[in-house]
Amino acid sequence: MANIFARKPLDKVLKEMEQGQGLKRVLGPVGLTAMGIGAIIGTGIFVLIGKAARDVAGPALILSFVVAGLACIFSALCYAEFASMAPVAGSAYTYAYLTLGELMAWIIGWDLVLEYAVASCTVAHGWSKYFQDILLQFKIGIPIELTSAPFDIAKGQIFGTGSYIDLPAMVISCLVTLILVRGIRESAVFNAVMVVVKLAVVFFVIIAGIPHINPENWTNNFAPFGYGGVGFFGHLVWGDKNLATGLPAGVMAGAALIFFAYLGFDAVSTNAEEAKNPKRDLPIGIIGSLLICTVLYIVVAAVITGMVPFAEIEKEAPVAGVFAKVGMPWARLLVSVGALTGITSVLLVMMCGQPRIFLAMARDGLLPAKFFAAIHPTFQTPWKATLLTGFVVALGGSLLPLDILAELTNIGTLFAFVVVCAAVLVLRVKNPDAPRSFKAPLGLFCPIGGIILCLLLMFSLGWENWVRLFIWLALGLVVYFAYGIRHSRLQIQSNQTRS
Repeated sequence: MANIFARKPLDKVLKEMEQGQGLKRVLGPVGLTAMGIGAIIGTGIFVLIGKAARDVAGPALILSFVVAGLACIFSALCYAEFASMAPVAGSAYTYAYLTLGELMAWIIGWDLVLEYAVASCTVAHGWSKYFQDILLQFKIGIPIELTSAPFDIAKGQIFGTGSYIDLPAMVISCLVTLILVRGIRESAVFNAVMVVVKLAVVFFVIIAGIPHINPENWTNNFAPFGYGGVGFFGHLVWGDKNLATGLPAGVMAGAALIFFAYLGFDAVSTNAEEAKNPKRDLPIGIIGSLLICTVLYIVVAAVITGMVPFAEIEKEAPVAGVFAKVGMPWARLLVSVGALTGITSVLLVMMCGQPRIFLAMARDGLLPAKFFAAIHPTFQTPWKATLLTGFVVALGGSLLPLDILAELTNIGTLFAFVVVCAAVLVLRVKNPDAPRSFKAPLGLFCPIGGIILCLLLMFSLGWENWVRLFIWLALGLVVYFAYGIRHSRLQIQSNQTRS
């Protein structure tokens, strides 16, 4: 009889990493922090800020970033503690296997597929919109049939867009895939260059935007949709709805939506086996990148909502659009180029994380190892899993609309954060003396606070997102009981021991 709640010993995980065909250790604290910043600053600040400010929170989006950032900080501290204890590929999947057992590890690993792959699709979609915006500034147009997903959703109704496929999203997904197959060192250098460009543009947005701030854009209607927007499985329990969209709106609803903007710091932990000194460098990379990005997010949100009335902020290319409205069309091109660079680096890090989740699951026998654990003999990267990830992202990013992708990513990410915080809580109680080179402060308050805030944001998402999450997890359970449990190395070894 299989024990689906069997836990994997930490010393066994570390031993398997040392004995197996490992990844190349080339990343230091600066490289890991740059990877985190590369993943975090991008789609959230250059794309989702428009939808969140216009339809959900108004200028009070500033507070939404604070709330979402607080939930992330609790989770980031828990990630950092685990990463210092178990510096191996797999991120939350591995952490769950160590503390909550194989079934929960599979569930969270399957959920991480939803997080990274769907997030990459969202990012590819955002990249396409800014790329098209740049082309239009040079009077170059792409045929409408190749500019977006074939359908979109508004007020629960599906309608056609007149397009067949988002060609730019597909092309960038394929290019990033080739870079990732080539090697982590090359990917890290490429990412570092893009991070420098991206930060330069973010500081430009702040410095150039401040003189155009009209304080009345804040004071006249700071929180047009209120401070609530808290729901329970899609049913509003505190706050109001936006009458135009029919969806919950307010500061908390805004926090649930722009939570996507913080996605990325956890991707640093997936590169644990490529860190030179993971027990020291991973906590630095995780916490450092999150703190830097949180401050920049809050400042940029204040600047953008102060420059023009929130109702005039564009949905697809909001930052570039704001500068065009204040009479700085030349700045629009600069911001668009910076946004394109920033979003590319996000796509790079997100698509880098997904194959490493597959790698960890395949090592445990839960996925076919010949494919998902295959390491390229020259490049030392999980090349087959990377190619599969690229294929999925190219299809999803070119065929699915932004709203579905963003909200699906949010609920998957929040679920992963809840599990990591719960795993830290379990380990603190069951194994308080385990060696930790980094320990999250404030005792049990940190993991408990992370669980509460993340659940609050999860419940604020619409019921449709819960349905999609449950369907995805149910599909995952079918795969686990059909394949994973019968090929699990832990189950096989346990059966051999008993016999």
